[in-house]
Amino acid sequence: MKLLTLNTHSLVENNYVRKLRDFTESVKKEAPEIIALQEVNQTACGAVTSKDRLKNYVPSDESAVIREDNHAYNVVKNLRDMGMEYFWTWLPVKLGYNKYDEGLALLSLSPVLETDFFTVSGTDDYKNWKTRKLLGIRTENLPDEWFYSVQYGWWEDKEEPFEKQWERTLSQLKNKRNVWLMGDFNSPAQTRGEGYDLIAQSGWYDSFVIAEKKDCGITVSRAIDGWKGIAESTEGMRIDQIWCSKKRTVKYSEVLYNNVNYPTVSDHSGVMIYYDERRR
Repeated sequence: MKLLTLNTHSLVENNYVRKLRDFTESVKKEAPEIIALQEVNQTACGAVTSKDRLKNYVPSDESAVIREDNHAYNVVKNLRDMGMEYFWTWLPVKLGYNKYDEGLALLSLSPVLETDFFTVSGTDDYKNWKTRKLLGIRTENLPDEWFYSVQYGWWEDKEEPFEKQWERTLSQLKNKRNVWLMGDFNSPAQTRGEGYDLIAQSGWYDSFVIAEKKDCGITVSRAIDGWKGIAESTEGMRIDQIWCSKKRTVKYSEVLYNNVNYPTVSDHSGVMIYYDERRR
């Protein structure tokens, strides 16, 4: 079973059309069962997509409006043109760059049985860029598993510290047994005493650590928004991660979209793991 996560940067990226094509071609080849995407944008004032064109779309928030340039919508549409069907959901989280509806998305090869979302930031102001939510799905192929797309704030942020967002996450997930958190944690794995260690100390398992085979794991190797000067002063950061609430048999973990495994498509690289869902 393959799981893939990527902070897409989507419409903000230069050469977006080419990168969209490169990404969908890689998905067609790899066929991950679940794909978690972050920074999934659409132009806030863009044309609205008619409901009859939203094939396999399962609303998480009934008030969400899908527009023609919605990144997740175009990923799914391109894949359908390639003969591959994904079921999907998208959740707007905040206004990005004063022009985009910026949100989270999840794609599944099997039908979506149920969706879930909740706010982990102290603020729930759509115009506040520090607003943070989690988006989850449960699917027909894996009805006992919950998969969440995540993008957290920073440890040192006094207004919206990671620690508080993690506490809210645990509170919301306490009644779910089998959970995967996939995305941009903004918590470098090499930094001790902060977000990464807090997650591990809470009893969660980093799929990279428990993988039988892995590469370097680095997903950000240059300065990006929120990390100016940080990544370039180190050998890079492993901030895009896949965590599971129970220890699993993870065969491998590898970085994608780093110009080694597929072309770069975002300011982040992606992470894909393969795990044996029969062994828990």
